[in-house]
Amino acid sequence: MTHPTYTQQALSRYNLPRLKRIAAERGVIPTGDKRAAQTWVNAIITHQSTQLQKVDNQATAQAELDNYIADQAQAVAAEPLTIVEISFDHHEYYAGNQLVASISHDDNLTQPWVVMVNGTEKFRANTWARCNRFIEWHHQDGTLNEPVLTQTEVEETPTTGNEIMAQIFNECEKYGFEILDDGIYDNNGVKLGQVGCTDGDWWVIQGSSVQQQYSNSVYDAVLSLSMLDVSNGGKSIFDEYFLEQPLQQLTGDKLQRLLERTELVTA
Repeated sequence: MTHPTYTQQALSRYNLPRLKRIAAERGVIPTGDKRAAQTWVNAIITHQSTQLQKVDNQATAQAELDNYIADQAQAVAAEPLTIVEISFDHHEYYAGNQLVASISHDDNLTQPWVVMVNGTEKFRANTWARCNRFIEWHHQDGTLNEPVLTQTEVEETPTTGNEIMAQIFNECEKYGFEILDDGIYDNNGVKLGQVGCTDGDWWVIQGSSVQQQYSNSVYDAVLSLSMLDVSNGGKSIFDEYFLEQPLQQLTGDKLQRLLERTELVTA
């Protein structure tokens, strides 16, 4: 409860019963001659001074905490990136004056755009835009300088939501998929499904299904989405052809489509 603050001059005007009532409201018990009004005045003034000191100390502590939080937030926040175009096929990314990454182009037929960090290849893609998103994503997440993971390391169980999303993002980038709030989409804007990890177990929801299917790894989960043919009710290309008719009975068009889709998956 908040009580009014009295000056010593104001308290001196009150009679003894009023002073006792003010003291009782604040839980003040004076020492000394309780028959003297000045004893109660002194006790109330001392109590008010103590309370004001506590408030000042709390305000100081809160201000120090607020400053500390602000300093930490500033330290953690990723510095904005500046892109310097060296040539059409070479771009450098700077945070302040520090070179943090670059995008260049080589003779790779399927994924010619490559992200380099500290002289190490971090990522490849078939477009510059995907490499740009990779750099911005991992710079914001603070993981741009982390060592390149081997396949075994990638399949280790993630422990945080950020780690799960980073692994899903990396796999989706290989196929040019987009991750939106409600799932994973191909480059035609068609929803392929969802991928996630619960209690260390990877799962995938294919197409418009609501059923989670167990998957060995994030690699296998995203791979299964890349094999979906949404125009055939979410069936995989292998379900569509091998389960419904023998390979020998495929028409030329269907066989060509199967080969094209298989090349896409294995690229």
